[in-house]
Amino acid sequence: MSDWGHYDESDAKVRPGRGSRPRSKRRPAHEDAVAGTVISVDRGRYTVHVDDVVVTAVKARELGRRGLVVGDVVGLVGDVSGKPDTLARIVRREERASALRRTADDSDTTERVVVANAHQLAFVAAAADPEPNPRVIDRALVAGFDAGLDAVLVVTKGDLASADPLRALYEPLGVTVIEVSVKREGGPAADPGFALLQNQLRDLRTVFVGPSGVGKSTLVNALVPNADRAVGRVNDVTGRGRHTSTSSLMLEVPGGGWIIDTPGVRSFGLAHVDPEHMLLAFPDVADYEAEHCPRGCQHLSAADGCELDSWAEGSPERAIKLDSIRRLLTSRLAAETY
Repeated sequence: MSDWGHYDESDAKVRPGRGSRPRSKRRPAHEDAVAGTVISVDRGRYTVHVDDVVVTAVKARELGRRGLVVGDVVGLVGDVSGKPDTLARIVRREERASALRRTADDSDTTERVVVANAHQLAFVAAAADPEPNPRVIDRALVAGFDAGLDAVLVVTKGDLASADPLRALYEPLGVTVIEVSVKREGGPAADPGFALLQNQLRDLRTVFVGPSGVGKSTLVNALVPNADRAVGRVNDVTGRGRHTSTSSLMLEVPGGGWIIDTPGVRSFGLAHVDPEHMLLAFPDVADYEAEHCPRGCQHLSAADGCELDSWAEGSPERAIKLDSIRRLLTSRLAAETY
């Protein structure tokens, strides 16, 4: 130290600040990352299926704000043994082949991805108790078609009422309608519809969507006996079911395929859906529309300039299909008041 009372720069002992070193924008490549599929998300913890092992993981900082949902294919590093008290890191999310989206309501342009990389959407509705709501079904199908998913309508409680009215509404759209009754005498094994559903799920990844109280959890438990999904009941006054599944979960079906069980829905915001993009689910209609309809056509009626009536002219099958498509498009524009 210099003489008492006199200081110079050699006396200063300054600890470098945290920001004194420039941060590198380079990120590790993680070539050794192991591929896995997210099967559940719970408060910042991700359950990932890696080969035959289930791994718990957290999202690495380098992913930033990129959201992860059930169905995402990701890259993991760290401990991927799946042993208790181990934790891996998700360092990469692969490009999504499909994404089922919804918005909070029709005025909200913020999209929320429900699930990723599904092949088909299965809307689960009850034939009765509670009564099916075609408007909710229509809107979910619009979101599914917009995502490029095949569509299945699973009608539960077939022992209480016939699925024929719903079949007439949705088969013209190319929707596969399957009637099931897992509580029929003899159980699922005695129900021919249950076997049809198992076959429909085989080798595919299917997202199950539907209101609470329609028997979705009961159906999932029948398809995956060790699923142990909570089962609720329908309120006798409101006719609505109680939410029993509170988060999405992907489950492997013993007969083949995967199902993604989602919480019960009462609405499906469609602010993100472009009508022309939705029409791509119907190639014959989309091809004609692209050549004949005016730019920006909403395809709601001939009075609005839509040319699809000419496509349907002289064909009862086409006319029924066009009416069904327009019903979906109208449901997209209707306010959600269920």
